[in-house]
Amino acid sequence: MRHSFIFALILPAAVSFAQVQPLQIEVANLREDVRGLVQRVGELNLRVEQLERENQALRNQTSAAAESFVTMKMLNDAINDMNRNVRSTAATTKSETLQQVAGQMERLARQTNAAIDSLAKGMASRPPVNTVFTEDYAKEGVSYTVQRGDTLSSIAQKHSARVADIVNANKITDPTRIQVGQTLFIPAAK
Repeated sequence: MRHSFIFALILPAAVSFAQVQPLQIEVANLREDVRGLVQRVGELNLRVEQLERENQALRNQTSAAAESFVTMKMLNDAINDMNRNVRSTAATTKSETLQQVAGQMERLARQTNAAIDSLAKGMASRPPVNTVFTEDYAKEGVSYTVQRGDTLSSIAQKHSARVADIVNANKITDPTRIQVGQTLFIPAAK
């Protein structure tokens, strides 16, 4: 119950603020597990149909045998035994399938809750998004293309600039999310 409540509260926020790739992987895994379960249920349905056909075949054989020296009581007893066997087999198969489905669903629920918890923890540790920018930076400077391993701090240090000036000049809302190949304006040091 606790996880369902947390799930209901966190999922909309988590999906809108975080990358959803791990969640998509989890969803794909869930879909694959459900597909496997659907296939297993289909196989079980085929088995039940086969047993019903065998049962009908045995009934037909019993009818033919009734014409030759078999008493009606013997025939009824054989059919009742067969029906009990079919019901028992179907019940056992159904029970086993339900146990497997329940186990897999529980495992998937734990994995989903763990992924959501991880996503929520990641959201809590992110720095706040900046939406207010100032124009208090030098209007002269250079362009710089972000290279692998660069951070705003390392770029500022290379150009003797302030990180805040680079953030304001480029209106960067999340300083931890610069990308390789991105072109930035680096204001000249004051």
